[in-house]
Amino acid sequence: MKLLTYKLNKDDKERLGVMCKLEPRRFYPLEQFGLRFHDMNDLIDHITRQELLMLEQEAGTGNHEYLNYDEVEHCAPIPRPKQDIICLGMNYMEHAIESTRYKNEAFGGKAPYSVYFSKRVNEAVPDGGIVPSYPGLVDSLDYEAELAVIIGKNARNVSKEEAFDYVFGYTIINDISARNIQTRHQQWYFGKSLDGFTPMGPFIKTANETPNPPIFGIKSRVNGELRQNSTTDLLIFDIPHVIEELSSGMMLQAGTIISMGTPAGVGMGFVPPKFLRKGDVVECGIEGIGTITNTIG
Repeated sequence: MKLLTYKLNKDDKERLGVMCKLEPRRFYPLEQFGLRFHDMNDLIDHITRQELLMLEQEAGTGNHEYLNYDEVEHCAPIPRPKQDIICLGMNYMEHAIESTRYKNEAFGGKAPYSVYFSKRVNEAVPDGGIVPSYPGLVDSLDYEAELAVIIGKNARNVSKEEAFDYVFGYTIINDISARNIQTRHQQWYFGKSLDGFTPMGPFIKTANETPNPPIFGIKSRVNGELRQNSTTDLLIFDIPHVIEELSSGMMLQAGTIISMGTPAGVGMGFVPPKFLRKGDVVECGIEGIGTITNTIG
């Protein structure tokens, strides 16, 4: 099933809903099922297995009052993550090749170890939201469609075989990046952490309805032009590897978001590069989850 965070018009309160399986643009507010959580982090922390199963069943019926997704204010599923997002760098081989080409570096053809970095998110940008372009600061704005894994319970010393028991669900992240800032500072944190650089959503696809491992098509488009087109089974380091490796030395708290890296086709990978400009519309879609659409402002 798919969970969302939204606001009613002229109401600043964040609310939670579950998408109706019978009508793709309709959803049910969670309150009508007697479920009241402060936000999505609270839901992840406290919802029971029985409550998840109940929601899954009710989402497949047409017996409840619904709202239209297009008539409410969208929020990112987790508007304010508990901690910085954990990201993987160059986790698709073809993207590693295009990245080193852009930086005029040699590529050895191997990735013996996973590359991790973090991305600060004061507030994630929702479906339909504006991504700031920062004129005067950023001259090479780029997009990266990524599958994000959401941890469902505290994970420590988790084996690969147990890894999916700790996954709550999946969402989409557009890892917006300022390439000139990355190059100038010779690290990724600042150039990927400017306010507004984390579009997320539109939904969380829960893991209880997702096969393991999840094999999703992943695409991005800019102004309708297909840029990225790959599948998540091409990850160099897969989800079980990442959860086992990270949890061997740190607690992955419930609600932790791990962004699994982007495939080839980002702006810097073209010759010449195709960076984003004000007014561009970027769509990042993952099969089974949905599509998040944002405009560069």
